[in-house]
Amino acid sequence: MPHPGLIRAALAATLAGNAATVLAQTPTEAELARRLEQLAAEVAALKAQLATLQQQRAGAAPAAAAPSAPPPGAPPAATPAVGTDAARAQPSTTLSGYAEINYNRPTRQTQNTQADLRRLVLGVQHRFDDKTKMVSEIELEHAVTSADDAGEVALEQAYIERQLNPTWAVRGGLFLMPLGLLNENHEPTAYYGVERNFVETAIIPSTWREGGVQVVGAFNNGITTQFGISTGFDLTKWDATSSEGQESPLGAVHQELAQSKARDIALFGAVNWRGIPGLLLGGGAFSGGATHGQAPSARVTLWDLHARWTPGRWDLSALYTRGTISNTATLNAPLVGNPTLIPRSFDGAYVQAAYKVWQQADYTLSPFVRWEQFNTAKSFADLGPGITPDALPNERVLTAGANFQLTPGVVVKADVQRFKQNKDNNRVNLGLGWAF
Repeated sequence: MPHPGLIRAALAATLAGNAATVLAQTPTEAELARRLEQLAAEVAALKAQLATLQQQRAGAAPAAAAPSAPPPGAPPAATPAVGTDAARAQPSTTLSGYAEINYNRPTRQTQNTQADLRRLVLGVQHRFDDKTKMVSEIELEHAVTSADDAGEVALEQAYIERQLNPTWAVRGGLFLMPLGLLNENHEPTAYYGVERNFVETAIIPSTWREGGVQVVGAFNNGITTQFGISTGFDLTKWDATSSEGQESPLGAVHQELAQSKARDIALFGAVNWRGIPGLLLGGGAFSGGATHGQAPSARVTLWDLHARWTPGRWDLSALYTRGTISNTATLNAPLVGNPTLIPRSFDGAYVQAAYKVWQQADYTLSPFVRWEQFNTAKSFADLGPGITPDALPNERVLTAGANFQLTPGVVVKADVQRFKQNKDNNRVNLGLGWAF
């Protein structure tokens, strides 16, 4: 059995060596977190051995020792002390979640004022070992779910991730698509305003998820990549008698891995660069067939470019996205006469500025302003004179308000929204949100 002095020396050497490695390699945040988890597990194992030796030397039973457990997320110790149950690091299971309660009061049609528990999401992550984890989230919308209520229960994510090496990981299952700034980071504490912006709701449907396989790469130069294959949209479910397609063309035909039609497979990819502190530049693209063997064939393509810069107290962001659907003239021919035909193109853009004007202890006040323009039917394929629908006008929305952080993870929001086209949508919004 090693001498306690040797154990202490090994512990010090482990801490010094790993710390030097972390500082020397300037890893990405994800790689740094993984290395720190590994370091914590090694330290826990060494502490366990040291405690056992000390007890044996004092004549105490090894079972009396209660070494410190590794922090949540740490991998199992590689060499736990023999006969010490407490030293056997267990797989880590963590609980997360977020929720938002919103109040919306139209300034013209006050009879439509509404309060809603918009959503409550609970997530569970389980780490099987230092390289393999499961991520899942289940969402409850509108507080009550039944045959007679508008509520919904759905899975937002359910996938396995395997770390192949310090740079590459692979995911398989149901995951959020890596387009835009909001879709993968949509907790109420992560964005400004009571409601999610229209561009990343009507054009990039929020929260958009697909089933498939993706490869994730994180490089030391600040570049991260995501690319893979996935399920896609189903244009055969387009309802030309409903206004749903006009509210969000892709939101009307998404499948969410609920018995999804999967004859047509989509390709997607995203690249982001964080090489300068506070600056994010990136973009993503998605393209896939959407009729699944039923004539006529059609393809949905969506792409975006985005930027975010946080110098000092400022938080500045901008995004542009555009989507197209091919062969819509043939798709729309049997639908002529209905109010909502399939658009050929749709797009949107926004710019946003926020400023942390006041901070004291955990309290933070951040006013913001956002201008956005979007069009869910930018153009239609030509069906002939008198038949081809007119393109919709661009809707422009100005939102001004503030986020007030009570403590990290809890936010109170208020804003005013003004619409250029449909002024009946002008409203005042209040919100309460949390995430952990």
